[in-house]
Amino acid sequence: MIPTPRTGNAARLVAFMERVWDTGDTSAIPAFIADAYTIHSDPGDPWDGQTLTRAEFVERLAVSRTPFPDLRFELGDVVADGDTVAISWIMRGTQTGPLMGRPASGRSIAVRGMTMYYFADGLITGHRQIVDRIAVAQQLGLMG
Repeated sequence: MIPTPRTGNAARLVAFMERVWDTGDTSAIPAFIADAYTIHSDPGDPWDGQTLTRAEFVERLAVSRTPFPDLRFELGDVVADGDTVAISWIMRGTQTGPLMGRPASGRSIAVRGMTMYYFADGLITGHRQIVDRIAVAQQLGLMG
């Protein structure tokens, strides 16, 4: 497979991942996220199946990053086809904040996943995602 050159929507998605997810910069969200953002499929995500406003997306970002303030995504393949961009990634972070009512463990995670993002007029309108949430729980010592 030949990687997609990081131009157009692919480049916008890479910038979104770096500026918003890797740093938690909520001021950048209007530059990347549409007024309505639909989570088409993301099993285990509390917002799975919902359409979020930008304010709700900010809340989702905070809930995801609070337990892992150093959260980073190491991007792998970036494949674009028109208004759809798919990425593979490794999510890394250290749990230094509470997660689902449990105190910080101090443990680090490295979990693989894939996400397909949808665009309209240069803004991200939603995603479908697969992530190994069981690996997250195992790496945090929440299950055997």
